Parts: sequence; structure tokens; C-alpha cells
Amino acid sequence: QLQLVESGGGLVQPGGSLRLSCAASGSTFSIYTTGWYRQVPGKQREMVAYITSGGSANYADSVKGRFSISRDNAKDTVYLQMNSLQPEDTAVYYCNAYQGGHFWGQGTQVTVSS
Repeated sequence: QLQLVESGGGLVQPGGSLRLSCAASGSTFSIYTTGWYRQVPGKQREMVAYITSGGSANYADSVKGRFSISRDNAKDTVYLQMNSLQPEDTAVYYCNAYQGGHFWGQGTQVTVSS
């Protein structure tokens, strides 16, 4: 079974940048569509970005132009580069992988302070 571990979250000031990493293990990473979701307590989970096994990237409108998703299959890792961060980006960010079923990481906290 695929396992996902996020890292790279933390506290940043508005306008700052952060890069999240998601390390996969336990299966063939290259066949999965992978992505990032975020969730604020009491609110619905939001898809932020995902990238297909073929390398096609997709973004939520709220982050388009600011965030960039990429993957390194040789390292079994997917990244989320977050630029121009704003307080509204504060959330727990979860790594996701899909290939017939969904797999989730434990989440990493991103806090954008003002």
C-alpha cells in the first residue's frame, strides 16, 4: 500500500514562499496521479493542485499563478512550491495520490501570519 509523508510546512509572513514535499513509498509512484489538498478546521477540503502520471498539472483558481506543482519520479516525491502566500492560504496541507483509489498523507501545517 502506498504511503505518503508530507514535510515543509511552517510559519511564514504574507508574501513569503514555502515548498512542501511529499515522499511516497510502498508502491510504484510513477503510475499515480498526485496532488495537494488543504483544509481549514470547520471548512470543506479544497483541491489545490494535482499532477498526472504524464506530467500534466492542474490548479485551483485560488492558487493559479502563485503555486506550482512538480514531481520527481526518480525520488518518489511530489512538490508544491507556494509563492506570494497570504493569510487565506493558512491550512493543513495534505498530499494525495490516486490510482484506482485515494491515498493520503498525514498533513503538514502551513500558517501565514499577518
